[in-house]
Amino acid sequence: MKEITRRKFIATATLATGFALAVQPISAQVISTEAKGLVAGAVKIPVKDGEIPAYRAVPATGENFPIVLVLQEIFGVHEHIQDVTRRFAQLGYLAIAPELFVRQGDVSKLSSIDEIRPIVAKVPDAQVLSDLDATVNWAVKSAKGNADKLAVTGFCWGGRITWLYAAHNPKVKAGVAWYGRLVGDATELQPQYPVDIASKLTVPVLGLYGGKDTGIPLDTVEQMRDRLKSSSSKSEIIVYPDAPHAFFADYRPSYREKEAKDGWKRLLAWFKENGV
Repeated sequence: MKEITRRKFIATATLATGFALAVQPISAQVISTEAKGLVAGAVKIPVKDGEIPAYRAVPATGENFPIVLVLQEIFGVHEHIQDVTRRFAQLGYLAIAPELFVRQGDVSKLSSIDEIRPIVAKVPDAQVLSDLDATVNWAVKSAKGNADKLAVTGFCWGGRITWLYAAHNPKVKAGVAWYGRLVGDATELQPQYPVDIASKLTVPVLGLYGGKDTGIPLDTVEQMRDRLKSSSSKSEIIVYPDAPHAFFADYRPSYREKEAKDGWKRLLAWFKENGV
C-alpha cells in the first residue's frame, strides 16, 4: 500500500465500517452495544495538517460530559473499537476514538497483520500525541466535553500510547492501558517506551496485562512496576495469570470473558476513584 500523501489524506480519510479484514472470522462471542439514546458516528477532528476521522459516541442529552479517549489496536478504529466507545457513552461519557494511522494507510482494508505492521511502524509518536491533543481540544470546544474530567484507555498498540499520553498530558486524570508493550528499542519515530517515562509519571495509570501474553514478557511488566515505585502517580499493574494477549477483544479467539469483565469493572472504578 502506498503511503497516503498529506494533501490526499485530508480529502479521503474515512472510518472503517465493520471489523478489520485481518481479524476475520469474527467470534460468536462478539459484544454489540446499541446506539439508542446516543449520538454516535464518524466525525472529523481538525489537526495541524488537516483533519483526521474519529468515531464519537455521547449521550443524546446533557452537557459537560467526562471525556474518554479510546485508543485503537493495530487494526485501526474498526467495529470493536467503535463498540467500546458506545459502551462508555451508555455510561454517560463522551468517548472518542481518533484514527491515528490514517496518514500512513488504511489498515482496516488489509487482510494480514504482516501487511499492517510496516504501516504502523511509520507512525511517529509525536504525531500521535499531537493528534490526541487536538482530539481533546475538539471534545471540549465542539462536543460538550469537560476538560477537567479527561481519561484515556487503549488496547495493545493503544495500550503503549496510553502510558505515553499520560506522561505527555498531565491534565489527564486517569489512564487504563490494556496489554500495551512496555519495553522496546528506541527509534527516531518511537523514541520512548512506557518504562522510560514510568519514574516521571504523575497521572495514575492502571495497567491490565496477561500472564500468558507471548509478546509482553512478564519480566518487562516487573521492570515497569519497579520503575513506577519511584513515581508520584500511584499507578498499578494487574496481571491475569491465565490470560493471553488481547483478552478483552471479544471478537477474537483470544477473548477471555472472566478477565475482560473484571478488567472493565476495574477500569470504571479507576476512573471514578480519580475523578472522571
